[in-house]
Order: sequence, then structure tokens, then C-alpha cells
Amino acid sequence: MFSIVSQAGWPIWPLLALSVAALAIILERLLSLQTKRIIPPELTAQVLQLVRAQADDAQTIDKLKVSSPLGRILAQLLLHRTLPDAELRRSVEDVGQDVAFALNRYLAGLALIATVAPLMGLFGTVIGMIEIFAAYRPDGSDPTELARGISIALYNTGFGILIAVPALIAHRYFKSRVDDLLLRLEQSTRHVRESLRG
Repeated sequence: MFSIVSQAGWPIWPLLALSVAALAIILERLLSLQTKRIIPPELTAQVLQLVRAQADDAQTIDKLKVSSPLGRILAQLLLHRTLPDAELRRSVEDVGQDVAFALNRYLAGLALIATVAPLMGLFGTVIGMIEIFAAYRPDGSDPTELARGISIALYNTGFGILIAVPALIAHRYFKSRVDDLLLRLEQSTRHVRESLRG
């Protein structure tokens, strides 16, 4: 691995930094966007049970608020359930936007890496081509210097694509995952709101 990095020249270091950042974001999002962490399976039923038993006091709502993103939204719903429908919806939507922002965290960075990595690989290619032309002499070029310029160009192009493709796939996957989670959060909230109104 070290020999590949040394043959790829200095332009490979920013690409390696990008690959580490992409990997960190992917691992963090894989852990953070687990369904059981965002929408605990029995939480909606438990909240409805608390309401029916009239056990939804301030302490219980505070615990609910910190339990999960769904808990945070449902706690807001319970706290303001006496408001008129329009105000209640607005209040819950405000919290929902905060939750949506948290779910989408770092995804813009992942998209940026997917866009920038091929360009940085192209930059490495240009550096390699400069080295090739710098090695040219009318009386005969040094094959070692030519080979070094070619390896810099090819390795950087390859690394740029190798980083961009998984980053793009991960970004699309996480975006669709967040959309699915937001839809399920909305459905659970609507179910509880209708049950409270009913």
C-alpha cells in the first residue's frame, strides 16, 4: 500500500483524506440511522397507553422527549395537544424540521466528497502529465521520469473514481433511508394525533 502511495505522488494525500472522511461519515450514518434508534418499535403504542391511563405527566413527557427522535415529536404533541389544530400542527412541524435536519446531518458532506474526489483525481492526472512533459528532452527522455509521471496520472485518476463511486452510492442510500424514516415518523405522529382528537 505504501509503495502505491509513493508512486502516486503528493496529490494522493488529499484523496486519502477524503476517503477517510467519507468512511467516517458512512459509518456514523449507518449507526445513527438505525430504525430502532429513530422509531423504537413499540413507542407509539406505549404513548397511547400512557394517554389512556392518564399517566402522561411532565416527568414522563421529559423522558419521552430524550428517548428518540420519534419520542421528541410525540412529546411535543402531548405537551401542546390542547392547542387548535393549526397551531398544534405548526408546533409539531417545527420539531419535525429539527429532527429532519439531524437525520440529514453530514449527507451534504458525503455528496461533496462524491463530487470533489474525481476532480481531485483529475488534478493528480494533470500533475502527472506535467511531470511527463517536464521529463521530455530533445536528446532523449529518461524512462524512469516518464514512468513516474504516468503512474501519478493513473493512480490519482483511479483513486478519485474509487472514492467517488462508493460515496455517491452511500449518499443516495442514506437519502432514501432518511425519506423513509421521515415518512414513518409522520405516520406515527398522525396516528397519535388522531387518537388524541378521537
